[in-house]
Amino acid sequence: MEEWVGGIWDRWITQTARRDHPHAAVHLKDIEKTLGVLFRALGGDAGLRVAAAADTTHGARRRLLERIAGVHERAAHAALDAETLRLPPRIAVLPTPALNRDLYVWLAAVAGSAGPALAGKYADEWIVRNQFAAWATLQRYPGLAPRYRRLVEALLAERIAPERLPADEAAQERAVRQALVDPGSVAELPPLTHRKAKPLQPVPLWLYPAPPATQQKRKHDPAANEAEDEAQPEEQRVENKRYQAERDEMPENESPMILMWRAESILSWAEYLRVNRALDEDENPDAGRAAETLDKLTVAESEQRVASKVRFDLDLPSAAEDDLPLGPGIPLPEWDWKRRLMKPDFCRLQTMVAREAEPQPLPERLRRHARKLKSQFAALAPVRRWQKAQPEGTEIDVDACVRIVADRLAGWHFSGAGAYLNHRPTERDLACLVLADLSLSTDAYANDTQKVIDVIRDSLMLFGEALDSTGDQFAFYGFSSLKRGYVRFHEIKAFDRPLDAVARGRIAALKPGYYTRIGAAVRRATQLLDKQPANRRLLLILSDGKPHDIDLYEGRYGIEDTRMALIEAREAGIKPFCVTIDREGAGYLPHLFGPAGYTIVRKPEDLPDRLPLLYAQLTGNA
Repeated sequence: MEEWVGGIWDRWITQTARRDHPHAAVHLKDIEKTLGVLFRALGGDAGLRVAAAADTTHGARRRLLERIAGVHERAAHAALDAETLRLPPRIAVLPTPALNRDLYVWLAAVAGSAGPALAGKYADEWIVRNQFAAWATLQRYPGLAPRYRRLVEALLAERIAPERLPADEAAQERAVRQALVDPGSVAELPPLTHRKAKPLQPVPLWLYPAPPATQQKRKHDPAANEAEDEAQPEEQRVENKRYQAERDEMPENESPMILMWRAESILSWAEYLRVNRALDEDENPDAGRAAETLDKLTVAESEQRVASKVRFDLDLPSAAEDDLPLGPGIPLPEWDWKRRLMKPDFCRLQTMVAREAEPQPLPERLRRHARKLKSQFAALAPVRRWQKAQPEGTEIDVDACVRIVADRLAGWHFSGAGAYLNHRPTERDLACLVLADLSLSTDAYANDTQKVIDVIRDSLMLFGEALDSTGDQFAFYGFSSLKRGYVRFHEIKAFDRPLDAVARGRIAALKPGYYTRIGAAVRRATQLLDKQPANRRLLLILSDGKPHDIDLYEGRYGIEDTRMALIEAREAGIKPFCVTIDREGAGYLPHLFGPAGYTIVRKPEDLPDRLPLLYAQLTGNA
């Protein structure tokens, strides 16, 4: 009975105390792509991505019912840093969905048009810089002014009135209201002098300072405890939140709960809970839930040997079992986007061929499909055609003769006009290199019966048959990486080799590798294509995820290095194009390949059918 009554009370007090409007909520995941396009169109950095912000405790004064119900203690603030525009995962602070959607649009607009003025550490001038950003946005895009006024009017109606606040807090609230109504009119916030004064109420129209960087209390080697990333379930990857963090020393006693017998030495279980899956293989569904309630995560480095490190070492095949290396390795540069410089000979790429690749014919299950593709692609093969109005040839061009005589009678004389037909073969002067991603993620299942690596094998088998029927020069390579010193570049079919049983055997022997250092692989592919004498050269990249490696090659660092490698390819006269099965590819691929330089295949099992058709579209006029 007590639990039943308590449940009714909890639901009633929570619903009564709510200040937001759940019925009018707008979710970031529904308009994330639109906001990304708007942010970049209004001048935002094309390398930044739009992601969800984390909830943090704001500490502002709340109404009595809110304190009783324990609601509205936390809020997700919009923030902008050098890599990400963080927006609230859900906005329901205003009474209508249209206003909440307009709030998302305003945050993207102000971040795009006045982003450089907001990024960085500006806590002391926070109100001044937000006013300047709002003023600059309205000056640059006056069409946003009516929307901004509607947002300010609706937001002020939702805030606690200054008359209901203590003197210090009321003075700050009046200053904020003035700054919202007339951006640029408030030079600074009045100080809080009373010791019990609360911080300012959250201002959803403003961008907050980005979370501070992780503070290191002692020297830390990022490569010391590198391990594989574990795949997240689909339901846990809806929102990527960012947490404030700090480094600390791991408690030396066995129990992280109590350091000494004294009561003041008892720590919360959440502060030093070991959540490293390498130390505890049992799944703990409460660990993620507990982390969501924390404002700051404390990271400690343990001296204990972890299971994932052992597994990582065992995953490296011995030299007798690994693929065969070709040559000593190739040094390649890498782009450091923060320093704005190219680091020469920073990576080492090793060309390899499969050790156990037995020659084999085309699999029986693919032969019918291959025959269909060959018949379709035969139209792209070079054929002998009659060329008219040639200066010499095997037959007279009657049409050209009539035209020449008519022109002469009209007083027009063209000495260079030809009167013959010539039967010559037309040529497709084109070379294509296919670069397949063979990272760890290709070991995941694409459907109930096939893994991603199986789909890649079938795609290369069929694509090779289609290309072979056109007469175009083509090559197949695959890549994966294990830090910058070991970029594996698998040779499947070189330009000077035919598509025979040996090449098919190498395709069948493909297996998942390690990580995805795309920049080095693209640079090597550019070198190979640059040696081809063809007038048109196409670099076709098959990928299932964004650039990533375990030695800082992640996030924007990997994105910008890949982008620089693609720019180098274009400067060499090579056309790069990406085919990906990454559903989140629309967030970063336009920055790498341009709006028309990529395509997303929603169903991986459709890749064998889509790949030849895409090639025909890209090279139909070659």
